[in-house]
Amino acid sequence: MKTRLILAATAATLAFTGLAYAKGDLTLKPVELEELTVGTGNSGFGVSQTKYELETGKSYSLMIKSTGKKECAWQSPGLFQSIFLRKVEAGGMEIKAIHLTELEFEEEGEAEMFFVPIKPGTFAWYCKGMEERGMKGEFIVK
Repeated sequence: MKTRLILAATAATLAFTGLAYAKGDLTLKPVELEELTVGTGNSGFGVSQTKYELETGKSYSLMIKSTGKKECAWQSPGLFQSIFLRKVEAGGMEIKAIHLTELEFEEEGEAEMFFVPIKPGTFAWYCKGMEERGMKGEFIVK
């Protein structure tokens, strides 16, 4: 009896706080984010997008492209630690891993990430060493 009461109270608390169990596969039908291109403009230090707004528990895909004008070691350590990574598609293959450190573009190329944010916060992304030249942005996860 006491166990049932505790379970009922826990379920009620979760329901009122907005925390509940999801039904189905959260990784299906990802929302396609606006493509991110790095190395734009005459100088090659521009980016096409600086801000992405996401929600926890929603599936997303993000295409990241490099013009090849500048090498870019694309990183977002905070985001990488706060997502469920489904896969990365690049070079005609799918890369399935549980964690990323960086996507390195030495020349023109593209990679598409498929992921589900699991932790809210504001997470910087950048081309390592080129942040001060404008090759940076942020993910805002609510």
